[in-house]
Amino acid sequence: MIDFKPLEKNNINLISALMVDFYAIDNYPITIEKTKALLDQFIDNPALGLAWLIYTNDTVVGYLILTFVFSFEYQGKIAFLDELYIQPKAQGQGIGKSAVAFAKTQSAELGLKLLYLEVEEHNLPAQQLYLKNSFTFHPRKLMKLKL
Repeated sequence: MIDFKPLEKNNINLISALMVDFYAIDNYPITIEKTKALLDQFIDNPALGLAWLIYTNDTVVGYLILTFVFSFEYQGKIAFLDELYIQPKAQGQGIGKSAVAFAKTQSAELGLKLLYLEVEEHNLPAQQLYLKNSFTFHPRKLMKLKL
């Protein structure tokens, strides 16, 4: 059985450890103390978004984070599926599919207008998961400016 439980402050150490594992896949930098402070701030301010731990049989196997943005183009609040991580030992069991369905349901219940996400070019399994769940590639290029 797959369950999604809202992230609480007493879960910050747990999700931080999962984030370290997730970031290691693509060698993304992560600082544990900064991550914990950001999670603390995030949990205190639900206007920023929502996060859940993913459980199977009462064991944490991953997490899901939605962050919110207001868009005039899309006429209201939209979300970014900022992070979805399933531990390798739990992959291939339909948990990712359930997590995407959960994110879509939560987004609809929250009245969101659009759900964005990023996926690494090399991560073909994730791309297939999202394509099978009605996501499409955006014709625009995502750009960034680090401040």
